[in-house]
Parts: sequence; C-alpha cells; structure tokens
Amino acid sequence: MKKRTDSPTKARTHATAIAACTMAVTASGEIQLTPVGEFRAADGRPKEVPAWRIDAAIAARVIALAAQRTNPCVIDYEHQTLLTKTNGQPAPAAGWFKTLEWRDDAGLFGVNVDWTPRAKEMIAAGEYKYISPVFQYDETTGEVLQVLMAAITNNPAIDGMDALIAAASLLITTPSDPQPEKESSMDELIQQVIWLLNLPVGSTAEDCATQLQKLIDALKQDTTVTAAASFDMVAYLGKQHSAIAVLSAATPDPAKFVPIETMQALQGRIAALTAETNTTRIDALVTQALDDGKLLPMQEAWARDFGAKDIAALTAYLDSAPQLAILTGTQTKGVPPVNTKTVALTANQQALCKAFGVSPEDFVKTQQEEQAA
Repeated sequence: MKKRTDSPTKARTHATAIAACTMAVTASGEIQLTPVGEFRAADGRPKEVPAWRIDAAIAARVIALAAQRTNPCVIDYEHQTLLTKTNGQPAPAAGWFKTLEWRDDAGLFGVNVDWTPRAKEMIAAGEYKYISPVFQYDETTGEVLQVLMAAITNNPAIDGMDALIAAASLLITTPSDPQPEKESSMDELIQQVIWLLNLPVGSTAEDCATQLQKLIDALKQDTTVTAAASFDMVAYLGKQHSAIAVLSAATPDPAKFVPIETMQALQGRIAALTAETNTTRIDALVTQALDDGKLLPMQEAWARDFGAKDIAALTAYLDSAPQLAILTGTQTKGVPPVNTKTVALTANQQALCKAFGVSPEDFVKTQQEEQAA
C-alpha cells in the first residue's frame, strides 16, 4: 500500500461569532442567517480573518451538522440566553428552528421557524427588526462551521460583544469540525486496514469494521485464541508461519503418502482392468442372450455398444427381455439355412420368417411342436 508522504496539516482553531448583521426579521416561517460569500459584522468583526465566508459547499456541511442535532436551535431576545448566568434574568425563547436551507441567490436560512405567539406579535408590531445569528467559524479560513442559535434584536452593534462571544463559546463542548490531523490519521488508518483486509478501494470505516468482525469470528474458531485473555495478531501469524515452515521441510512418511506418479499409474491400471473385465462380462451376456433367444443377431452390435456405456443397464434389459421361442427352436440361431426346400406358408408367415431369420421348415416345425404340447 502506498504510504502518504504529505506533511501534516496545521491544526485549525475554531472560534465563535455573533454576527450582528443587519438582516431583517419577519414573523414568517424563515429567517436569514448569513448572506452569500464573504460578510462581516456591523462592528467590524471578525478580527482574525478578513471576513467570514460561506458558499454552497460550506453550507452543505453546516446543514448536515444541523440535521444531526436532537434539539432545535433557540431564537431568544437580545442574546439573553448568553447573559442569564451573569445578569440572573430569565431567557425566554422567541422561537425555535432546526432545519437549514441554502439559497444560491441569498444565503443560509433557518426554515420552518416555530415562533412563540408573543414573538410573532412583537415582530409584527415592529418591536424587533433584526436577526443576529450565533455561529462557529474557522479562525484560519473564516469558513462558517455550524449555527448555534440566534436572537432577535434592534441593535446589531451590541455593547459588550466580547463578553457575549465568550459566553457563546461555552455552548460548544466538542469541536464540530474534527482537527485535520485527526482526520488525516484516521484516513491513514482506514487505508491500512483496507490494504490488510484486501478490501476494495474506497471502502468506508463501516466496511472495515464489518470485515474485521468476520476476521475476529474466524480467529475465534482456534481454541488457543479463545482461551487467551488478549490476542496478539503478530505473534499468532509468526506461530503459523513457523508451523508451515516445519511442515514444508519435513520428509513425508511413505507409509502415509505416495508419489503422485505412483497414484496416477495405479489409477490407469485400475481403469484398464475395469475395461477388460467389462468386455469379458459383455461378451458373456451377449452370447448367452443370443443362445436364449433374447437378442436377434442384428441386435448384437447395439447390445455391445450399450454394455460398454452402461453394463448394469444392459444386464437389466436382458433380464427383462422376453425369450423368443422361434429363435430357441432353431439349430442355426436365427440364421436361415442355405439351399433348403421352401415350405408353403402364408404371406404373413413368410414375412414373419424373414423378419426373424427363421426358415419356413423350422417355422412349421416349431408350430407343430407347440400345437402338440
């Protein structure tokens, strides 16, 4: 497997922003959270990067992350959720949203917003004008990473913004975007497992886990593995290689093994003896059948071919074949004699004699014997 030689990616840090943007809020079922492309807050933030940034690709990741949330994002009044620990005041919700939607001509929106009746009334009356989203972003690139919450406000340039940002940062217990070096390490590990298990290129972590479980199940068939408290794959493989090497170097026991040439010669001899025995048996069967009147002379060649293919079937056929009296009563075994006097027979009797190779004299004689009996 080709090893990755690229240098480790510098770790990116994440920051939280309150985008005090002057985006109007209405009591409809949607709120605009960001514009398209690069944007800044009314008070000049961000300071770490030239601007925050979002496009369709970035938005797709943000939307996917939001879809994984169990609880919806809160919309409060004047970011009171972030201030309640310091001022002790309640932080009532103005609304809730969970679903995000990207619009190429406008930006990122929260849709299906569930406003409280009080918030709807205040917005409709013009008591609140703007929406102020709280989101996490990459301090290196300015890319928006995830939306945390939002607030309705009338003063986008809020005093004490740094304190609010610090409070918002406490909402994030784990980074939403894994560190690149961790991603790189995990990707490298997955590639090594794919090589080890001979999986198709592009296999996922789930594919690797499934195949690893199959390997574990197979190894557990070995009692020495299941009896151990832990398992050392390298030591196990080394032991197997050693056992194979010992067996390969050992001299076979002639009492248990024979050379392949000897076995093949024996098989050929057995086949020849079998064919010879079958030929003798077929000769005996056909000769006896002709003598017993169970075969006509013209059937002899067919019977021999049939027996060569399946002697058991020929035997069964002859055992059940009827015995023809007109054949057993002739001295010539069905072969008409030469230069014998023709006996007057009917046309049907002559045809029958011709079909079975019986002379008219023998035919008449056989009839007379049967009538006398």
